[in-house]
Amino acid sequence: MHGYSLILTLLLQLALILALSRFMGWFFGYFRQPQVMGEMFAGIMLGPSLLGWLAPGLAQQLFPPQSVPYLSILSQVGVIFFLFLIGLELDPKLLKNRGHTAVVVSHVSIVAPFLLGAALTLYLYPRVFNDAPYMKFTSVALFMGAAMSVTAFPVLARILTERNLHKTNIGAISITCAAVDDVTAWCMLAFVVGIARADGLMPGLRTAAMSLAYVAFMFLVVRPFLRRLQSVYERQGRLSQNLVAVIFLLTLMSAYTTEAIGIHALFGAFLMGAIMPKGTQFVRTLSEKLEDYTVIFLLPIFFAYTGLRTQIGLLNNAELWFDTVLIILVACLGKFGGSMLAGRVCGLSWSDASTVGILMNTRGLMELVILNIGLQEGVITSAVFAMMVIMALVTTAMTTPVLHWIFPTRLPAVAPAREPRAARGYTVLIPVSLPESGPALAHLAAALVAQHAGRGRALALHLRRPSEHEAYRAGLDDSLADAPLAPLTPLMAEATKHKLPVEPISFVSSDVA
Repeated sequence: MHGYSLILTLLLQLALILALSRFMGWFFGYFRQPQVMGEMFAGIMLGPSLLGWLAPGLAQQLFPPQSVPYLSILSQVGVIFFLFLIGLELDPKLLKNRGHTAVVVSHVSIVAPFLLGAALTLYLYPRVFNDAPYMKFTSVALFMGAAMSVTAFPVLARILTERNLHKTNIGAISITCAAVDDVTAWCMLAFVVGIARADGLMPGLRTAAMSLAYVAFMFLVVRPFLRRLQSVYERQGRLSQNLVAVIFLLTLMSAYTTEAIGIHALFGAFLMGAIMPKGTQFVRTLSEKLEDYTVIFLLPIFFAYTGLRTQIGLLNNAELWFDTVLIILVACLGKFGGSMLAGRVCGLSWSDASTVGILMNTRGLMELVILNIGLQEGVITSAVFAMMVIMALVTTAMTTPVLHWIFPTRLPAVAPAREPRAARGYTVLIPVSLPESGPALAHLAAALVAQHAGRGRALALHLRRPSEHEAYRAGLDDSLADAPLAPLTPLMAEATKHKLPVEPISFVSSDVA
């Protein structure tokens, strides 16, 4: 294939991937599914499981074998920076003051699925791991346990925000447990990859020693340097291109180091994000600058590459589909069952404990990342890869409908005592979209209330679109609690001049006009 035709093919692939992922994300959102579900499904559609099955000739033209390695490289770069973003958003403050329940649920939600996944390997190993001489049972069992233990931290955060659960006790417990689970799962995965790559005891010990030295270097040397970069940002008052370049360089070097050590590049990117200064405008600005390009452009390429590697057609008999259903059941039993029972033991109601359980059972993108590593390292076969991808899709898709069934949209609350209608007077609802429209609306509301002898009040309402950032920032910094009400500030100031009592209200909605 000539270079000119290769670049044309690649550009066509990228355009098709981006268009289909955005459309499917919108389509799945119509059914109140996370957008990532649509993007994951779009990747499957482009692979041999659908397009290659319905139109093999067209699939061969769109995704010739010569172009797949280039998609692989782009997808790996995308996942490296996505894992950096995940580490960037994780804050140790999530673990503070969360109480006994969060600690117990987080531990059980890791241990239970890990043990069940490892135990399931005893049954699956002789049946579907047909390259057993090259796939050590220990590596396979540890990998299956780690793959079962992961929770999709970004997807869970988005669901919490969309349902306005992020400031509830259930939301705080769930987001804390998800953060702990992801950190633990990536540490376990690094350990599994190290074992899979090591040839013997001494290489394994050498990998472990180098990994510990690397982690110590990152915390003792790189982390203080990052604080100095934060000081530079604060002096300049902006995030310059030079600062971004330095951070990108450190991220790439960290990924390179962990890959060279033998514990995979993604762990290095994740740790680089994890040691960044937390709770600062520096990190928030960096995250916002990097997020759109990574999530909108690079991650769909990863989904498409995953879809190209997913061959559901390999599951060509009833026994393999039975094994797939068994994997799904064990995954749900470990995460949903373990988290729910742990929450119940800690004093949560069955409804609240079930809500935490179904939220923790969300796997999404993080599961696909781990599965690709397992396939790349030769720890799982292509058939097991397809089974686990189906499990990731099912456990993610079931979260929203089951959550809606267990935990209705209207939050339970104690109804306030209602005053007689005459005493309450007249109430005006002021919907505010743009802050600059607030003063005029406040003036109009004051005029309406004045017509009723001043016996009235106003409710100022601001709707905002869901963002997963809000879920895990809500419990980090109390100073951010009033941030959603900032667009109502001009209205409140004008209402004060008119001596009009206004109650500000702001919440998340997916249907903002």
